[in-house]
Amino acid sequence: MSHTAIEAAGLTKRYGRRGTTALEDCSFRLPLGRICALVGPNGSGKSTLLGLVSGRLRPTGGTVTTLGCTPEHARRHIAYVAQDKPLYPQLTIAETLRLGAELNPDNWDMGVAEGVIHSGDLDPDTRVRALSGGHRTLVALALALGKKAELLLLDEPMADLDPLARRRLMGALLAEAARHGTTVVMSSHILGELADSCDYLLLVSGGRILLGGGIDDLVNAHALVTGPGPLADLARHTIVESRATGRGLRALIRPEGPPSALNDGDGRGRWDVLEPSLEELVLTYLRCPDAPSLISPSAALPHQNGAVTA
Repeated sequence: MSHTAIEAAGLTKRYGRRGTTALEDCSFRLPLGRICALVGPNGSGKSTLLGLVSGRLRPTGGTVTTLGCTPEHARRHIAYVAQDKPLYPQLTIAETLRLGAELNPDNWDMGVAEGVIHSGDLDPDTRVRALSGGHRTLVALALALGKKAELLLLDEPMADLDPLARRRLMGALLAEAARHGTTVVMSSHILGELADSCDYLLLVSGGRILLGGGIDDLVNAHALVTGPGPLADLARHTIVESRATGRGLRALIRPEGPPSALNDGDGRGRWDVLEPSLEELVLTYLRCPDAPSLISPSAALPHQNGAVTA
């Protein structure tokens, strides 16, 4: 049995006659059972990546396997909530859930699906076309969770929900994922919520993976240093970003060796060393898309060489 939920090798996707590149040469693996934050600016390739993983799109180059086989063969084990949350507008909520049960006769949990609907105080007899955007989101997530999928793909799933509804639904989602061992990949711009909920990160920008791996691994591979400089003291480390501050310099680096060694030798006592937050890490890499990418060992392919330094 495969222990990998998603494995991509050189995955590339281009659109149109001019070959507009959405993803280019992306290689990573996502172990089973992880809750993965898929982060990146608009147009970075997040939705394209989810489309390739789910089998709704075909790659231009490279390969992707889902749950140990092609995405097409894994489709019955995948639940996918797209940004537009396509539903049949003429059906009621109750009819929509019954349709979900008919389409997934071997792995449907009506109790879970109805629980999501009840959490939003929705009337099951309401037609989908009469629902607000946030309530349509609840119905789409009810279908996804009711399917009891092995892999749950969520593309900006909660953008239409108010903060209280997001928190409530996130709690239900994580509880169900833990109970069934579901792997979740969730794209979002709300970094604070992802930090509290996810244990894995894929950061996409400009069609490539900038960061990939366990969140703790990635955070621990970096240090936020502040001091009077000079920048040359940090030359042997990988500098992601440096900028002037009132105290001299502030830099996010990937240190060669333990961060405690930064003040050894000629630079003794010059640098204050802190662990960056996930938000600081993500925002810095988004500001510096040309920084060397980092794929931690948990996300690296067995044969993958290159930026595996976490």
